[in-house]
Amino acid sequence: MADLLRKPVGASGQVHAITPEAAGWTHVGFDLWRLDPGEVAEGRLDGREAILVLVEGLAEVTAAGEAFGEMGDRLSVFDRLPPHCLYVPPGGEWRVRARTPCTLAVCTAPSPGGRTVQRLGPAGIAPEERGQGTNLRHIHNIAMEGRDVADSLLVTEVYTPAGHWSSYPPHRHDEDDFPRITRLEETYYHRLNPARGFGIQRVFTDDLSLDETMAVSDHDVVLVPRGHHPCAAPHGVEMYYLNVMAGPRRNWRFALHPDFRFLAT
Repeated sequence: MADLLRKPVGASGQVHAITPEAAGWTHVGFDLWRLDPGEVAEGRLDGREAILVLVEGLAEVTAAGEAFGEMGDRLSVFDRLPPHCLYVPPGGEWRVRARTPCTLAVCTAPSPGGRTVQRLGPAGIAPEERGQGTNLRHIHNIAMEGRDVADSLLVTEVYTPAGHWSSYPPHRHDEDDFPRITRLEETYYHRLNPARGFGIQRVFTDDLSLDETMAVSDHDVVLVPRGHHPCAAPHGVEMYYLNVMAGPRRNWRFALHPDFRFLAT
């Protein structure tokens, strides 16, 4: 069985530390910190760029020698406000000191460097809708390819209403054949409302050589090394996830599962 479902190691501190080596791939890294007021998360980037996402809470942030003061304005991720985010280039140190209970995501990928530290949100992140009917979901595009703000990273937030599907129709991005399709590793950081609920995510290839269906809980992370990866939110449970993607090139091109192409018409 593939080790795709990663549970948090605790309820506070650094609860996820997913390196490319730990994931068994080459690009995406994902760390998650849950901090109480006054607690600090910090790190240094060697050959990798980062996007810091304040998933919830308020914090004082410094990065790459610059002080950004207090960042954040949504105390719950389900407030649906666009997130406060910061790009940090390779070689940069970063430090986050929580002012309130705070959830911080640190998304990383390889980078040759050359960019400068900069705020990525909430300014510049406009809420969008995608899909229709029970495939409708709400999007915050933090750093997709339409924003030239990173060398490798593609980062987005998705809110899936209760009873809806997401990352659907089933699609994959696991080949280097641009512009038809690109190879992107991906992580899903899941949140649920209410937190005691659950969601469903399936990761499967066309030939079913990989086929895993997982019940995800609040704060779980799912790895998507290849294959299709749809999600479902049960009746009465709203689902949020933070996506991080990276690969050989910073373009998101995907192929629908052949059995579901009729849904794209």
